[in-house]
Amino acid sequence: MSSNMLTIAKPMFDNEEETEIIKVLRSGMVSEGKWVEKFEKQFAKYVGTKYAIQTTSGTTALHLALLSLGIGNGDEVITTPFTFVATSNAILYTGAKPVFVDIDENTFNIDPTLIAKSITKRTKAILVVHLYGLPANMSQIMKIAREHHLEVIEDAAQAHGAKFKNNLVGSFGKAGCFSFYATKNMTTGEGGMITTNNSKIAKKIRALKNHGMIGLNYTYPFLGYNFCSTNIAGALGLIQLNKLNKFNIKRVKNAKYLSSKLVNVSGVVLPKLFDDRTHVFNQFTIRLTKYFHINRATLMKRLENNGIKSKIYYPIPLHKQKLYIDLGYTDNLPISEKVAKEVLSIPIHPSVNKTDLELIANLIKQK
Repeated sequence: MSSNMLTIAKPMFDNEEETEIIKVLRSGMVSEGKWVEKFEKQFAKYVGTKYAIQTTSGTTALHLALLSLGIGNGDEVITTPFTFVATSNAILYTGAKPVFVDIDENTFNIDPTLIAKSITKRTKAILVVHLYGLPANMSQIMKIAREHHLEVIEDAAQAHGAKFKNNLVGSFGKAGCFSFYATKNMTTGEGGMITTNNSKIAKKIRALKNHGMIGLNYTYPFLGYNFCSTNIAGALGLIQLNKLNKFNIKRVKNAKYLSSKLVNVSGVVLPKLFDDRTHVFNQFTIRLTKYFHINRATLMKRLENNGIKSKIYYPIPLHKQKLYIDLGYTDNLPISEKVAKEVLSIPIHPSVNKTDLELIANLIKQK
């Protein structure tokens, strides 16, 4: 790939991150310690929860959150088929069964109006995904959960700083799960975080991520894992968190500008904005319908030939993946299957400038 290629995502680091990492290295305390503790406290304060627990990835955050709620063999967890595979795989890790519910094509998130009919006596939780940086309809989802006595876990891997009715995602459910992978709105390279207001869950997660050990007494009352983070990741997280709002403002600005340039292009469906929630645009994802003048593959090639990388998130819904077909999934989820054939994500991250956006818009409009 050319060094001049505009990538779909780009981590944003400067001297602040370098300086903080050097402090960690010179301290000699590179494994989990005071930098992680400080990052956890700051992240909990930012999201608006009492507790935050850092993990090795967004995937392990999901896994631990599910385990902390006692979800396991024989249980069912309702979730979306239109997301990264980690969401549903984390359910499988516990021995539970993902139950896929179709999405709302205006939000790409789980359609709350379809959830109730998928609830059975085995259903224990709803695992919500805030896809691309847009919150799901948490009012409706929390209402359904209360009515059916279900737990709610939020997969906020792509939605750091996004709000639904003035509350940040990750603060609605019993647990919120974040990823700090390199493509996210803030990054520690790899890494994750679980947020919660429940002290028992926080305590359970802290033990689960450290082989089941409570404190440092080398006793193990239950099976745990090695999902502890590092002070290097904690240091990166502290600095990145301080920059998150600035990063998000630039993403939103870029997204709105690009939308303004594409608003009248036939066959292009732009990301929707809603009065009751804020979109932080981890991805700027358009849909190319049959009315668009070229096919998706041709547009992607045109963009790449002009130095612009685009990407399809996600080309195959989870219920159509071989893994899930082999597990016996035969779902018919038409909206997920339809949008998977139409979506295309285009770079609007903070390092994208107005010249880049003008070029992208012209390439999309070009006949």
